[in-house]
Amino acid sequence: MNISFTARHFEASNRLREHSTEAVNKLTKFYDQILDCDIILQPAKDHDEPQAAELTVKVTGDLLVASEQGATYEQALNKAIDNMSRQLKRYKNKRFAK
Repeated sequence: MNISFTARHFEASNRLREHSTEAVNKLTKFYDQILDCDIILQPAKDHDEPQAAELTVKVTGDLLVASEQGATYEQALNKAIDNMSRQLKRYKNKRFAK
């Protein structure tokens, strides 16, 4: 799986980059044929949840997207990963149920 990391409008620390890539690598537990994954972190306009994370996962024949907001980038990313894991499970069930 190819992983690209983008931090918009801020400089991401190495710890945040490592946390993001390690967390995204765990998505292979739910579907092992992920081709590409794009991680985008950026500030949001919401005062209660000022950080946003977006995951774009490319699988064979489809593109799955999850966007979430949180108080920190880690919280937003964890919410997006939970959302993406549900999407991958659903995708896998539809693909192999035929």
